[in-house]
Amino acid sequence: MTAPTVFLVDNGSLRPQATLWLRCLAEAMSTRTSLVVEAVSLLHSHKVPMEKLNGQPATIVKRRLRECIEAGQRDFIVLPLFLGPSLAISEYLHELIEEQRAQHAELRVEVAPVLSGEDSGRPDPRLARILAELVRQRAPSAATKIALVDHGTPISEVNRVRNAVAMQLAEELGTDVAAVQACSMERREGEAYAFNEPLLESLGQLDGFRGGRLILAMFFLLPGRHAGVGGDVAEIAEGLVLEKAFDAIETTPLLGEHPGLLDILEDRLRSVL
Repeated sequence: MTAPTVFLVDNGSLRPQATLWLRCLAEAMSTRTSLVVEAVSLLHSHKVPMEKLNGQPATIVKRRLRECIEAGQRDFIVLPLFLGPSLAISEYLHELIEEQRAQHAELRVEVAPVLSGEDSGRPDPRLARILAELVRQRAPSAATKIALVDHGTPISEVNRVRNAVAMQLAEELGTDVAAVQACSMERREGEAYAFNEPLLESLGQLDGFRGGRLILAMFFLLPGRHAGVGGDVAEIAEGLVLEKAFDAIETTPLLGEHPGLLDILEDRLRSVL
């Protein structure tokens, strides 16, 4: 039986660093599983000039799925590099698959669970353990405050993952730090999206949280416009220090840089093999 083609899929970014790191993760997964794991994005990455990607153009699911089908492949696994149940996976990816299935009834596509797992309220505890390890690399004191920061989302179930991981992180760190607070980088306008609060930019307004040293536990996977060097999170953090909301702010490395993420990805992949 022919082995399935595996797509390691992220949302996509116009920053080349995101695609290059996605390729590193895909290569590592190929080595671990002896399967061919391809780095493929849902959107955006195909617009990055290939000279910024070591001469190899990025590709997106819609294009790559069609190419593989035209080459005769019919068995696929999608391994989502997503922390929670994003609509990008549950709706957009589903639509792309169904478009092809309408033309190729024998098409088989298994979509592995997202990194947090099947239950948004009880996410895989390894995510919090990774974050705790990354926080401890910054040598916090018992007076240091921790903010777990994500992008922000229009989906309450994704936000539920953020909040649950923040609670797990607080348990992991215990009395080694002063407090752990979940927050979002940004949110959509309107009361319907208020569940994203508080925002990172307003952390200095929280009772008992302002001042001292703050470490941002980055609930992001890959570098890009938001979480990369000089990105939106860094800009907001700089503003908080300038307005003296905190004495100093540091950020942890991204989750995608920690080898423990590969363990979770491998478990997700093997669950659908």
